Amino acid sequence: MVASYPPPWLFPVCRASSASSWVAMAAAMAASRSLRDLLMRRLVAPTPQGLSLCLRPLSSAAQDEASTAAPREAPGHSYESLRVTAAQKHILHVQLNRPEKRNAMNKAFWREMVECFNKIAQDPDCRAVVISGAGKVFTAGIDLMDMASEILQPQGDDVARISWNLRNLITRYQETFSVIEKCPKPVIAAIHGACIGAGVDLITACDIRYCAQDAFFQVKEVDIGLAADVGTLQRLPKIIGNQSLVNELAFTCRTMMADEALASGLVSRVFPDKEGMLDAAFTLAAEISTKSPVAVQSTKINLIYSRNHPVTEGLNYMATWNMSMLQTQDIIKSVQAAMEKKELKSITFSKL
Repeated sequence: MVASYPPPWLFPVCRASSASSWVAMAAAMAASRSLRDLLMRRLVAPTPQGLSLCLRPLSSAAQDEASTAAPREAPGHSYESLRVTAAQKHILHVQLNRPEKRNAMNKAFWREMVECFNKIAQDPDCRAVVISGAGKVFTAGIDLMDMASEILQPQGDDVARISWNLRNLITRYQETFSVIEKCPKPVIAAIHGACIGAGVDLITACDIRYCAQDAFFQVKEVDIGLAADVGTLQRLPKIIGNQSLVNELAFTCRTMMADEALASGLVSRVFPDKEGMLDAAFTLAAEISTKSPVAVQSTKINLIYSRNHPVTEGLNYMATWNMSMLQTQDIIKSVQAAMEKKELKSITFSKL
């Protein structure tokens, strides 16, 4: 709705104004109308090429999109421990792909996840990611047989050098999951069966978590003689907001079942089986992918920044961020679609 001119609150001032004031006021109103007209011209600009009208609700359109596209191998993503497919337009599916080993995380995995998500972060076609596990479980955690030599026999001539090398090793492992958080594209974890040890580190770095009814979670590190060191102890308390529960899980390594994970806030939805969960995850990813990539990726970056900073710092960062991002054409396209009662799926947003 466009405001009337002059606005009602201005009338008392108008009555007290001199003739010269009326002239100045008229000029100001004319300038305001000019600005309004400029905005309206931008909003009703010719429809971008390829824009089409779709009368179905967004969620229905996203569901159709999610169910039609056949997955294909994503170009540039060839790995030993992962399988990356282009599930549908703008969506990549990253699978932990060692089903014969219960998707245990070997040396290749820790290296390949960083390579994979660094590529995804720079991929202008990708707008959302789903992570799942191939086979019967999400992941059994670290592949101790494969990793033992690095963890238990670190290189170095003395305590200082051994410690230095161990610290470098730990920080490299931490980056394996931090890279998910740093990726500006929203990442949805779809969990079924076991999610143990480093699997919890992985999913806590994701933006959204869905699980099947058979999923269960264990912070397992204490049972193998160490404190979890690649993200669980730092991220889990901020996700579920219950330090007592986090302490209980971390000290005892007890199993958290799907219903408790939902009640605690670790996951946002639980589904009867893996197939239904994956369908829902891809439907969600499809809906996210219809939004402005400038808006979505800006939102993720600022949510993470604000989680780690006081409110005043988060607001200051947001103001600095949006002083450039508000100049995007995506706002004009989105407002135009709303005025024309078109759904966002019909908009062609530029790559980012």
